[in-house]
Amino acid sequence: MKALTRTGGRFALLLAALALSACSLLKPGDKAADSGPGASPTSPTDEAAPGSRDIPTVRLITAQTPAVRAYRKIGARHIYNKYADRIYKGKIPPLVYAVVVVETDLDANGKVMNVTFSRTPSHAPEVAPMIAELIKATSPLPSPGRLGGHTYVDTWLWDKSGKFQIDSLTLGQRSR
Repeated sequence: MKALTRTGGRFALLLAALALSACSLLKPGDKAADSGPGASPTSPTDEAAPGSRDIPTVRLITAQTPAVRAYRKIGARHIYNKYADRIYKGKIPPLVYAVVVVETDLDANGKVMNVTFSRTPSHAPEVAPMIAELIKATSPLPSPGRLGGHTYVDTWLWDKSGKFQIDSLTLGQRSR
């Protein structure tokens, strides 16, 4: 009986410790609590200094509404027209060299303000900067109209030949 009480007490102590540590993870304003699905990561420069009246700047990716998806195709077509000789014709090979997820910030006139990446290939670090330069060189993209300035996400499929397709306009991948 004494051994059972000792084990039960240790178990209760362990449960209490776990409960308290879980509470500290979910404190309001804590980055761990704010980093759930769909939350955007922040850097130290995104937060206002204590006592400061500055409002933190947060980059928001525009929701993938039908209008945003339609504009992605317009933007991709604009890039395809500029780089017609760099577009991979037909279906992309099954083992594409690099897949890069690109976030493009536009102003209300279609000017490219910034290009960032939410996925870059570690085996092909040269691809992301090349994509950023290609996008910036096509600026301004067609006017986004009523969408106004926004950030949209598209995926680039990069072949080892240096040719590419953009997911919005891709012809798909070959099975072999």
